[in-house]
Amino acid sequence: MEPQALYHGHVLHRRLRPRKHVLRYRVFHLLIDIDRIDELTSRLRLFSRNRFNLFAFHDADYGDGKNLRAHAESLLRSAGIEPDGGPIRLLTMPRLLGYAFNPLSTWFCHGANGALRAVIYEVSNTFGERHSYVIEAKPSARTLHQFAPKRFHVSPFLPMAMDYAFRVLPPREKLAIGITVSDSDGPILAAIHTARRDDLTDRNLLRAAFAYPLATLKVTAGIHWEALKLWIKRVPLFRKPSPPESILTVGK
Repeated sequence: MEPQALYHGHVLHRRLRPRKHVLRYRVFHLLIDIDRIDELTSRLRLFSRNRFNLFAFHDADYGDGKNLRAHAESLLRSAGIEPDGGPIRLLTMPRLLGYAFNPLSTWFCHGANGALRAVIYEVSNTFGERHSYVIEAKPSARTLHQFAPKRFHVSPFLPMAMDYAFRVLPPREKLAIGITVSDSDGPILAAIHTARRDDLTDRNLLRAAFAYPLATLKVTAGIHWEALKLWIKRVPLFRKPSPPESILTVGK
């Protein structure tokens, strides 16, 4: 099965307290081998790298904005995981008509033998900041169960003293990424992204453009719209702290 693919799906957010709130929206993502991006641009008319197109991948939108593999491997080494040159595949929303905002981009880091060795959860906030949670994958696990302390501000409606629990079915014919956010009293928020695979072709990209018009812009607009509704519900606000000194947090 060709590893580079288009995934159609949904994201569901369910806030449990102090006020109940549910958000559901449709999304699409691309799964891209970071060493084979130029192969895509050579065979797809509607997809480009670092230049405008209907769909585009810009290196500046990820990591340190420079060498993607060097960045990912540096994070892995900082987490005590020695890379061996295996494939690294990035699940993300590309730019659509020049714009994209990815609250979460997920890097699936494989060994030279093809086995999944680690996941990098790259989180972005609306202040232009990025942070990565790097977690080793247990060998032969079909579904990953991973954990990390929260170290990066995302939402003004969530404090910093929280923990993340990830439950991940890595991309195959289907994928699922579930995240539960908890404090000392238990879960506050649960989010899950589920999707199905499709071939990455010009025809399917064009279909996605019509099926998800202005999808990447709607992510940012949706964040602010849902924030307004939470504010109306009088969910407490928390002041944004300074960004963490380190660009990564190591989970388990």
